[in-house]
Amino acid sequence: MLTRIKYLTAGESHGKGLLGILDNIPAGLEITENYIAKQLFRRQQGHGRGGRMKIEKDRAEIYTGVRHGATLGSPIGLILPNKDWVNWIKKMSSEPVDEEIKKVTLPRPGHADLAGVQKFDFDDIRNVLERSSARETAMRVA
Repeated sequence: MLTRIKYLTAGESHGKGLLGILDNIPAGLEITENYIAKQLFRRQQGHGRGGRMKIEKDRAEIYTGVRHGATLGSPIGLILPNKDWVNWIKKMSSEPVDEEIKKVTLPRPGHADLAGVQKFDFDDIRNVLERSSARETAMRVA
């Protein structure tokens, strides 16, 4: 019986990293971190790549759901660390920070900024743009 694959991603462009969970993947499919790395490399060669592609040499880690190169039928958990996180710790900290962080207040044309700010009633566009960035696609590829 076929079931629908469930896919969930989490993380922000300049956060600690990106997380992904794949559910309803059948047992016995071959997958390795090296195969995923090749696909992530292909992504980085694509049209429209920016300066960020030079910073992040993407390498996803398989945390769960795969053993000896084959899926187990349980949820597959992936993590993709952001190397540039060290430069964004204060701006993107999940913990409160003592200093004032400059807010982003001007939405970018053609992006999700304005819609996201209106939907969630944020006063800082960074809360939206960090999630709706091109960086988020790295986990979709992984």
